[in-house]
Amino acid sequence: MKQIISNEWKSLLRVKAFSYLTYFFIMSLGVVSWLGTVQNKEQDVQQKKATEHVRAQWENIKQMNTHSAAHFGSYAFKPVTPLSSMDDGVSASTGNVIRLEAHVQNETAYSEASQSLSISKFGKLKPSLILQFVIPLFLIFLAFNSVSKEKEQGRLKLLVLQGASLPKLVVAKTIGVWTYGVLLLLFTLVVQILLNLQSISVDYFWRLSLLFFSYCAYYYVVTALTVYFSARLANNTAALSSMIAVWLLWTIFLPKIWGNSVEKIYPLPSREEFKALMAQDRSQGIDGHNPSDKRGKAFEEKILAQYKMDSLSQLPVNFDGMRMQQDEEYGNMVWDRHFGNKYKVLEKQKKTYQYSGIINPFASLQDASMGFSGSDMLHFVNFQLQAEHYRRILIKTLNDKQTYGGSKTGDWGWKENNDFYRSVKDFEYRTPVLKEVWSSYSLNLLTLALWVVFTTILIIFGSKKTTIL
Repeated sequence: MKQIISNEWKSLLRVKAFSYLTYFFIMSLGVVSWLGTVQNKEQDVQQKKATEHVRAQWENIKQMNTHSAAHFGSYAFKPVTPLSSMDDGVSASTGNVIRLEAHVQNETAYSEASQSLSISKFGKLKPSLILQFVIPLFLIFLAFNSVSKEKEQGRLKLLVLQGASLPKLVVAKTIGVWTYGVLLLLFTLVVQILLNLQSISVDYFWRLSLLFFSYCAYYYVVTALTVYFSARLANNTAALSSMIAVWLLWTIFLPKIWGNSVEKIYPLPSREEFKALMAQDRSQGIDGHNPSDKRGKAFEEKILAQYKMDSLSQLPVNFDGMRMQQDEEYGNMVWDRHFGNKYKVLEKQKKTYQYSGIINPFASLQDASMGFSGSDMLHFVNFQLQAEHYRRILIKTLNDKQTYGGSKTGDWGWKENNDFYRSVKDFEYRTPVLKEVWSSYSLNLLTLALWVVFTTILIIFGSKKTTIL
């Protein structure tokens, strides 16, 4: 088998076009990896500057009413991950900035897609684009005549007569072509490591290792299936056209068909409908800015009874701050219901889409690539949840200061000094480590592994039926 693999590589290296294309792929992957890393670092620098600017504005508040400061608010920025330079996933279309303020849970804004005309349906030019679409297509062109050419030239019969078994021959030819894809992948990952030395961690290596496994598995599936067609079909043309049809089905048609079906099975409300329903529910709660609101009056009576006082002016605390926080608590309940339902639907959509990996290994590869790069919808939702958690802590801190900080009810001219605002902690996003999200991608790895087993069985047993004449 080693001799067959060696001969396969020798025959490939004798073709000048193969060498030129190899140089082209190496240069393309190197340049694209470098450009992706440069873009990542520039974005990281800009985000840090924006974060420092927003924090400086907050810390430079001299004197301000705490509820006014709650409306002044802050911003949360989603940092780029080191591996998003390899696969930026949904990052270009989801945005990476959330405004944090009182009374509202904002959505992310300032997505690249909304500010650029260069975002194509395939996304930006990243290594993942070449690794997912171009390299597999090239492997098909390398493998489509690997066995059929031997049949047409009469060498297959000679090899069998010399003692080479057909299963070993087909497996060896599969490994020979597959190794080429693996070497290009290894080159890309090594470049990624060298360009991100300052970001290397245990979690980074685990993510990189699983990316390596995912792409290797997909390349093997593509190569093995192509070699199988080459062995079983009548000629080169039939083998090539059959595998190209499968490649088009996997990469273009099935993702679109399955994706649209998933959206029909688990539909999300439109943005307008979502906001309207949330506003309707929100209007049924207490209004922190309306003292005459009926629900506000009921809450007022409750607090007076609790403190055993006859009027708000007798309270030892500021009732305005209490009412504002009560308003926030009701709003949080509404947002938890609506955004929670939205996240549940997204989770169901993701899980259902992952099942398409059973018939389409490309779907498993794409989802695993985005996930292990930290740029998929799961990581995006995690950022939203962390930002919202911080927003609630921030607003409650400000409302509690108004309530228990020494001001009286109705004293809207009361202001807190700079020391207090400096003491409020800033938002710090923590990217989930792999072990926290591992279970969300295990199905992708499982389906890719099953495809490897299936195609191996296919080429071994299918090759036994190959006509050697």
